[in-house]
Amino acid sequence: MLQTPQTLTSPIRLLSLRDTPLSLDEVYAAVGDDAAGGTALFVGTVRDHDGGQSVSSLEYSAHPTAERELERVAAKVAAEFPVRALAAVHRTGLLAIGDIAVITAVSCPHRAEAFAACRRLIDDLKHTVPIWKRQIFVDGAEEWVGAC
Repeated sequence: MLQTPQTLTSPIRLLSLRDTPLSLDEVYAAVGDDAAGGTALFVGTVRDHDGGQSVSSLEYSAHPTAERELERVAAKVAAEFPVRALAAVHRTGLLAIGDIAVITAVSCPHRAEAFAACRRLIDDLKHTVPIWKRQIFVDGAEEWVGAC
């Protein structure tokens, strides 16, 4: 887990993969910045269906390089947008319906920048960080899905 004190120059404040529940309060506090006029936060939760099938739970697994890739993604977003502060946390392990699977947050001088940066952060995380999910369906069937 990466945690950077707000006194340092990096806008990347919190990056983590965890097998414990995620906290909206922790992520929101991590991106607090007096110079930010907009903060965007995305919360991904486990839903009860996928592709017309009822889902009972999900299990997330991460490659050993996942945190390093998450750092790379965060640094790229911070370089491309006027980011004041950025955070991203993702669960691993078995999650129930309604559990929070991922939270990303970005604060920027203006709301449009914050929305765009947060969207890029979650999209790049989902497409490039090596995290996989195993969907467990109500009927007992299972399915692995690449890149969370």
